[in-house]
Amino acid sequence: MSTVATRLINLILILQRQPGQKAAVLADRLGVSVRTLHRYFGMLDEMGVPVYAERGPYGGFSLVRGYKLPPLVFTPEEAVAVSLGTSLAGEMWGTLYHESAQGALAKLENVLPDEQRQEIAWARRALVATGMNRADIEALAPSLEKLRRAVRENRQVSMIYHSGSNPHGEQRELDPYALVHRSGWWYVVGYCHLRLALRTFRVDRIAGLSLTDQAFPAPVDFNIRAYMAQEWQDAPQLKVRMRFAAQFAHLAQYARGYWETLDEQPDGSVMVTFSAPDVYAAASNALAYGPAVIVLEPPEVCQMVKEWAQATSEFYP
Repeated sequence: MSTVATRLINLILILQRQPGQKAAVLADRLGVSVRTLHRYFGMLDEMGVPVYAERGPYGGFSLVRGYKLPPLVFTPEEAVAVSLGTSLAGEMWGTLYHESAQGALAKLENVLPDEQRQEIAWARRALVATGMNRADIEALAPSLEKLRRAVRENRQVSMIYHSGSNPHGEQRELDPYALVHRSGWWYVVGYCHLRLALRTFRVDRIAGLSLTDQAFPAPVDFNIRAYMAQEWQDAPQLKVRMRFAAQFAHLAQYARGYWETLDEQPDGSVMVTFSAPDVYAAASNALAYGPAVIVLEPPEVCQMVKEWAQATSEFYP
């Protein structure tokens, strides 16, 4: 939502960063006419914001030299964005950043005018993000704190990592480069001295974590965002196709965002496809729908669903 107040603040910021702006350029950047722009200059003058114009081919509008926009001047929407950011920090990091987030928000509200404070109060009531962590964030807090410190201080960590292929755990030494929150899970990315390569570890599967005194040089050319994008892109994916019976077609529709393809059949049934990291994840997803679905391919998923269903039925004589 663009308001006059927002445009006036943006106008001051533009002139503060880039003095000597032509009226036509300023009007275009603000999305207003040149006539409206001159009206804004009049408003700024009434507010005590000193704007002057220099004539000639190299002239333009500028703020009087030395004038700076007072700190913490926010639009209501900007104030809400900052408030939501502090709430997300507390939600994602738990106790690690909860008090810091609350302290930052208290300081912000202390200097904001009533309009912004009212907007923040409304946002707290109406715009809520929660349940972002799949694992217990309080239980993860000690590990996250150690890993955060290790990343910050470039210190190697020692840990036991439990994976699907090795549930008993495996000793690892890791140079942690970054912490990543993705799809509800926390991950640490770094150089694994066992595999001699970059690896990604889910934090809730880490046990016996300790910081060592071994320092490592920070990788200058490492880009965590580029690495994670490539990591998920290159991850092996199992393509699964299954059919929802006609009486359960609504279940497929409810989860439409999960499927890669969804095709309604003449008999009312629905064919869907999705990708899974392995046969275990694929079978788990299929069994979550019980008799509503039949897995069509691949064969190994069909077989695992059959075996799991038979084994489960033995518990219910």
